[in-house]
Amino acid sequence: MPFSRSNSLCSGSGDVRNWTRRQWLARSGYGLGGAALAELLQPSGTAEAALAGLPHFEAKAKRVIFLFMSGGFSQFESFDPKPLLMERQGENLPDSVRGGRPVLGMSANQAGLPMVGSGFKFEQHGQSGAWVSELFPHLAEVVDEMSFIRSMYSEAVNHDPALTFMQTGAPLPGRPSVGAWLNYGLGSENKDLPAYISMVSLRPVDQPLSSRLWDSGFLPTQYQGVQFRSGKEPVLYLDNPNGLKDADTRRMLDVLKELHLEQAARVGEVEMEARIEQFEMAYRMQTSVPEATDIGSEPAEVKALYGADVEKAGSFAANCLRARRLVERGVRMVQLFHPGWDHHGALRVGFQVGAKEVDQACAGLLKDLKQRDMLKDTLVVFASEFGRTCYSQGRISKQTGEYGREHHRDCFTAWMAGGGVKPGVAYGSTDDFGYQVAENPVHVNDFHATILHLMGINHEKLTYAFQGRNFRLTDVGGKVVKGLLV
Repeated sequence: MPFSRSNSLCSGSGDVRNWTRRQWLARSGYGLGGAALAELLQPSGTAEAALAGLPHFEAKAKRVIFLFMSGGFSQFESFDPKPLLMERQGENLPDSVRGGRPVLGMSANQAGLPMVGSGFKFEQHGQSGAWVSELFPHLAEVVDEMSFIRSMYSEAVNHDPALTFMQTGAPLPGRPSVGAWLNYGLGSENKDLPAYISMVSLRPVDQPLSSRLWDSGFLPTQYQGVQFRSGKEPVLYLDNPNGLKDADTRRMLDVLKELHLEQAARVGEVEMEARIEQFEMAYRMQTSVPEATDIGSEPAEVKALYGADVEKAGSFAANCLRARRLVERGVRMVQLFHPGWDHHGALRVGFQVGAKEVDQACAGLLKDLKQRDMLKDTLVVFASEFGRTCYSQGRISKQTGEYGREHHRDCFTAWMAGGGVKPGVAYGSTDDFGYQVAENPVHVNDFHATILHLMGINHEKLTYAFQGRNFRLTDVGGKVVKGLLV
């Protein structure tokens, strides 16, 4: 006898005495929960709720904008100057500095490790006296809003595991990303937009970024990030096909929801709720996304904050302005990926191009948020998967002075601003050679623990049971960096 929602729990399933344990759990759990599930999925004016008991304490930040410089952003050309490297330009890095540790990466096969200083000048700025490269004149104007972390370190030296580690807290794929954890724990503030959105700058660089960097891992799929693209269709396959009216789509989704609910009651598929909600979210996004991503409606003076590139579709500047519009509308986390920082050679040319693309946009974002009184509860994060070596990869060119830098996981620089972060601070330091952390090391797990803390979450308590144990973003490590907090 076919199953229908009007049938009893036993109908169509044979004698309950003949059920297996698996059948009983599936049918009873989802049969009794069917009414609650159907009620949950009815359209409502409220956004998705947080987990019970969250936030654990008063949050300083309500939302996060994560500016990710993919490829290995060099600390030496940006925010951590090392005059000693200029003094000893071309000399081999002393063995005593390495402390007996092997050279990692491709430079392990070099005949020597010639130290190389930055090709750009540094000056101090703001009341905090923060050191900033001449390549970042706009960020130099807002250093008193920023908290620099000069003592970051990771565990991975190759791009893929390091990227994965910075996004998920583990070097191997399969774990939920930072935004997925925030979405899972805190829910959404806007039922018509995803709680977690990612955007990748359009750059002519050979560095593809996988969607698993904003994936939900083993969390239910509704917590994954949604990638927004440039152009007329920010989300692929969101718009109705030609000739299909909105009313037709609504009727189709209503019938599909009935079929999904029937399947959930029949077989107890745990992802069914996520599947239904994703269809409903996509329907609502047909209206909300075009409005939220339309930067053409922004006043000229606001666009000017972000620089001329804001008019270029897919540029980092345009994505920064879209990020502000999205968090203003209740999106929990927006992550911007800007690839192209993997400078094994020709660093002076390549880094200068990248710096020009991000400098004014980053500063403009901070200024825009502050003007709107949003910086106080918006956490802005700027980081990369690792830093670069204090020595040149290959020889330093005698003709042009050009050089490159190898990957370096043992120390690099990131910064935070807003959302409960202490402004005008330089936390931690590296040795005179910039080879290893000298004081106040900040592991990637510590970095994540601090982000969660600012969002009102105890990183040790936000867990998810999977394959026999409770997992968390910070795995079995992590401590909140209290020196960064107001």
